[in-house]
Amino acid sequence: MSQDFYVGDHVVWNVSNGTGLLFVQYAEALSGLIKRNTGITRAYRLADSDEWEIHMWVFERFVDALVEDYQWRGPGTLRSMLGGFLATAVPLVLECGGTLPSLKPESAPPALTAGALGIERPGQGS
Repeated sequence: MSQDFYVGDHVVWNVSNGTGLLFVQYAEALSGLIKRNTGITRAYRLADSDEWEIHMWVFERFVDALVEDYQWRGPGTLRSMLGGFLATAVPLVLECGGTLPSLKPESAPPALTAGALGIERPGQGS
């Protein structure tokens, strides 16, 4: 079993159930920290759905707010935890054609490449 993440009609990320659910729950927890909607909702293409819809314009603003928060925080546990989420969220936004105005390369979290995450731009792949 796996979790599919859609932007529009395109699957942009397909991961194991555990990884997908953790990502969504992590996003929900962080949304409480910064008081913003994640832009991730359950997709109901099937009755018993393991699919998520990413509303990119909302998700992009959510991730950008987290990037800004990350960049002004000093060293510490919360900053490390933000970096862990952003290592997945930043490439996801960028590979889907989004922008992150707050992202400053010199203070960005160490991130995995989008290719390493198996993220595809909408319209690419299958």
